[in-house]
Amino acid sequence: MSKATETTAAATVSRRNILAGAFGAAATAAAVSAVQSPARAADVAATGAGPEGARTTGSRITTRDGVEIYYKDWGPKDGPVVVLAHGWPLSSDSWEAQAFHLASNGFRVITHDRRGHGRSSQPWDGNDMDHYADDLAEVIEQLDLNDIFLAGFSTGGGEITRYIGRHGTGRVKKAGLISAVPPLMVKTDKNPGGLPKEVFDGLQAASLKDRSQLYKDIASGPFFGFNRPGAVPSQGMIDSFWLQGMTAGHKNTYDSIVAFSQTDFTEDLKKFDVPTIIIHGEDDQIVPIDAAGRASKKLVPNAILKVYPGAPHGITDTHKDQLNADLLEFARS
Repeated sequence: MSKATETTAAATVSRRNILAGAFGAAATAAAVSAVQSPARAADVAATGAGPEGARTTGSRITTRDGVEIYYKDWGPKDGPVVVLAHGWPLSSDSWEAQAFHLASNGFRVITHDRRGHGRSSQPWDGNDMDHYADDLAEVIEQLDLNDIFLAGFSTGGGEITRYIGRHGTGRVKKAGLISAVPPLMVKTDKNPGGLPKEVFDGLQAASLKDRSQLYKDIASGPFFGFNRPGAVPSQGMIDSFWLQGMTAGHKNTYDSIVAFSQTDFTEDLKKFDVPTIIIHGEDDQIVPIDAAGRASKKLVPNAILKVYPGAPHGITDTHKDQLNADLLEFARS
């Protein structure tokens, strides 16, 4: 996100004004992610019950609080494990280019739809980082995954960071933060470089007013950098972003704006004790690099920081070949 200065929560304000306030000059508001239309998975018979009532059913697990989490399991089942957490307001489909590439190179790749997103349940409550992290823990435990390369994009970067903060690195071998929201997006006394809370209030107002149009405007504008001079928009990327966003729950995506923008991950980052790679676009208008990738690097000093010159937020699509290569190299290292 950047230095947006004005927004309003009033529903009477025009969509254009709300977006201008929410994203501003170098803009932000959504720690969003990338691509592709969701496809309904076939139901599979239950494979067993887990601890304290959690259970696995084919390509879904049911959490202890009754939420169904959909997941994909690609690649050889005996391959080294990679787990990828997606951004707002999308689904595991946004990771498909990276998941396909890693799986094709011998890795077992697990991607899941966060609660309230994609093909997972849409609970009214629990749309916060603690629940996201605990849901991720249940996916990992139910599938009995170990020695994981755990990576998150945008909001998913917050999810995996909170997972490490709450559950440690006993099952994690490496970590990756890709265009990720940590340490903290909102401006506070201790985080003067963050965005004013009014930015995110404006984003929630836009979501209530016309979230379908909001998603189109984000995707056609700052997310992929299509608002930059000389950019050539991809209608496919825009449509895929919109479709994934509209598949997610209205209340879930509304609440998630607070989760990704106002959760402080500072103490979670200090618990990173595994090799970590941080990848961020230099021209990220959604989650600006200085307050995110570079700030996280200071809290995880041994991490590798890779900056993509001129790249936007949605590098899982716009720079997928470069990102695929970097993730594969790090996963193999």
